[in-house]
Amino acid sequence: MTSNVLGMTTSTPVPTGPEGAISPEGTVTDRLVEANERYASAFTDPGMDARPVLRVAVVACMDARLDLHAALGLELGDCHTIRNAGGVVTDDVIRSLTISQRALGTRSVVLIHHTGCGLESLTEEFRHELEMEIGQRPSWAVESFRDVDQDVRQSMQRVRTSPFLLHTDDVRGFVFDVKTGLLREIDPA
Repeated sequence: MTSNVLGMTTSTPVPTGPEGAISPEGTVTDRLVEANERYASAFTDPGMDARPVLRVAVVACMDARLDLHAALGLELGDCHTIRNAGGVVTDDVIRSLTISQRALGTRSVVLIHHTGCGLESLTEEFRHELEMEIGQRPSWAVESFRDVDQDVRQSMQRVRTSPFLLHTDDVRGFVFDVKTGLLREIDPA
């Protein structure tokens, strides 16, 4: 099995050598579009419905080290995946979960944070720094945290107490260990 993993993460040209020479292949986005063209050339419509087969929504951090489908044994069409910085339950996550449950039939919610999260090293000072640089304070909170277990508990509580969600009895939270690949369940109490 060959891997199509790209070793780049931005749309800016990628240097190829110590002199900072630009790759002749173009930007990372160009490479992604080319990869999509190869994918689409062999693509066949799987005939799936937008409703997740397993009726589960997974909320997780956007960290590039988390391959959620592989880690959870999921296939295309099994779940809704909602990702953001930290995997924290924000108003927008509640929005997505509400649509997932009310319009598309999900019943379970799995929350996944991870070890070594970048939000553990940020503070709300980040917003102040942005305001000083740009001249406008962001309307969103950073949602940084120091204790990953406690933040998972807080996220579970936000889901369980949302008046917009119909199904809050099967909400479970985990911390993914980026060194071992194992999930550790967090007691909500």
